[in-house]
Amino acid sequence: YQRRVRGTGRAVGSVSKAAVLYKVRTIGIPEEDKVTMSKIHRLTAEAICNMCAVNGGLFIKVGQHIGTLDYLLPKEYVQAFKVLHDRAPESSLESVKKVLTSELGAHPDELFSEFDAVPLGSASLAQVHRAVLRSSGSEVVVKVQHSTVQEHSKIDTIVIEFLAKALDKIFPEFEFDWLIDTIKRNLPKELDFVQEGQNCEHVSRLFNDSPFMKVPKIFWEYTNRRVLCMEYIRGGKVDDAEYMKQHNINKSEVLSYLSKIFSQMIFVRGYIHCDPHPGNVMVQKTEDGRTQLVLLDHGLYQTLTDDFRITYCKLWQALLKGDSDSIKKQADRLGVGKYYGLFACMVASRTWDDITAGGIADKNSNLDVNRLQEEAVRQIPQISQVLNYIPRQLILILKTNDLLRGIECTLLDRNTQGVGTFLNMARYCLSALTTHKLNKSTSLRRSFVIYYTFAVCLAKLKLLKFLYWLSLTRVGRWCENLLPSHVVV
Repeated sequence: YQRRVRGTGRAVGSVSKAAVLYKVRTIGIPEEDKVTMSKIHRLTAEAICNMCAVNGGLFIKVGQHIGTLDYLLPKEYVQAFKVLHDRAPESSLESVKKVLTSELGAHPDELFSEFDAVPLGSASLAQVHRAVLRSSGSEVVVKVQHSTVQEHSKIDTIVIEFLAKALDKIFPEFEFDWLIDTIKRNLPKELDFVQEGQNCEHVSRLFNDSPFMKVPKIFWEYTNRRVLCMEYIRGGKVDDAEYMKQHNINKSEVLSYLSKIFSQMIFVRGYIHCDPHPGNVMVQKTEDGRTQLVLLDHGLYQTLTDDFRITYCKLWQALLKGDSDSIKKQADRLGVGKYYGLFACMVASRTWDDITAGGIADKNSNLDVNRLQEEAVRQIPQISQVLNYIPRQLILILKTNDLLRGIECTLLDRNTQGVGTFLNMARYCLSALTTHKLNKSTSLRRSFVIYYTFAVCLAKLKLLKFLYWLSLTRVGRWCENLLPSHVVV
C-alpha cells in the first residue's frame, strides 16, 4: 500500500513539474527558438520517463506507447521513452515460482526439468523464462505475469486518468481522452493470457499458407490467465542488422515479408497485431535455408469491422494515388472532419505536399523524420484532437504503422520508407477492394469486369515491383527511371 502511495505521489510530482515547466519557462520564447524548446522537451521527457520506469506496471506500458509515436511527438520524448522497452523491472525468481505454483497447482520443479533463473526478457506486465517440460522434454518459454500487476493496474489506471484530466484543465488545447479510453479497453485483454493463446492460434490459422511467418505453439495444459507456456523459438530481433548479416539474411526480404504480413492483417483479414515492436518480431533461418519471421506477444489484437476495413482500404488507395478529394472523402467517413489533411500525414508519415505531389508511393517521396517531428511539435493540439475524434480501432492501427516504420528506418539506415513496402500495401488494398466488389456484384458480367480489372492492375503492380527490384541491383541502376513516379491502381 505504501509503495503505491509513493508511486502516486511520484507520478503527480513528475507531471506537475512538467506542466509548470511548459507553463512558466515557455513564456516569451519565440517559436523559432528550437534550442530552448528542445531543452524543455528533454527535461520533461526524462523526468516523466524516469517516473514510469520506477513506478513500473501500467506506467511503463503507457511510456512504451509514447515511445512509439515517432512522428507525432517531439524527438526528445521518443528518444527518452524508447528506453523503457529495456528498463522494465524483473520479478524475483521466488515471486515467479509462487505465481506458477498458485496458478498451475504444482511446484515448478515438478513440471519442468529445467527452468532458467534469469529471464529471457521482462516487460511491463510479465516476464519470460526458458524451461524444459518434464512430461515431454519439449523446450518452452514460460510467460509469467508479475505478481502485483492485477492489483496495481486498477490503481494505476485511476491515477493516470486523474493526471490526464488535470492536464486537460491546465492545457485545454490538448485532449487526452483517446489515451485513457485506449488503456481501459486494452488492459484487461493484455492481462488475460488465455485470450493471448487463443489469439496466437487464430492468427496461425489465418496465415497457415504463408511459409515466411511462424507463431509459437501453445501448451494449453500449462496455460491459464496468468501463465502462458509456448514453444521456444530461436532467432534475432527483426531490427538486428548484425544478426542478419551473420546469418546471411536479406534485410530487404525481411522488410518485404513484414509489409506483407501486416498489409494482409489490416486490409484483408481485419485482424491486427497491435504491438509489433522489435522485441515481438524475430527473424530466423529455417533448416532448409528459408527466411522466416516469428511473431510473438499476441496479447492485443484489433478486429476491424468490414465497413471500417473497406473505408481504410479506400483511404490508402487515395494516399497511394495522391488523390486529395478522395482522401478527404474517406477521412470524413472515419470521423476526422476538417483535420483530414493532418490525419493523412499521420497515417502516411509524409507531408501534405509530398502526398498530393504524386502519392506516397512516389519513388521521390522521402520519409523526412526530422521535418515531420518539427511539424508535429507545432501541431500537437490538433493531433490530440484528431486522436480524440477518430474511431478507437484506428488508434491501434496508427501505433502499428509507427512501429513498423521505425523498424524499417532502422534496417535501411536512412530516412526513407521503401517503395517496395507501398507496392505490397497496394497489392493487398487492391485484393481487399476487389473481393468487396465481387461480393456485392449481382451479375456475371459485372463480376467478370471486376475480375478483369483486378487482373490488369495486379499485372501492373507485379511489373512495377520487378522494375523496382531491378533498379536496386548494381547492374540495373540505369533502370531506375523506368519505375513510374507513382502507383495508379
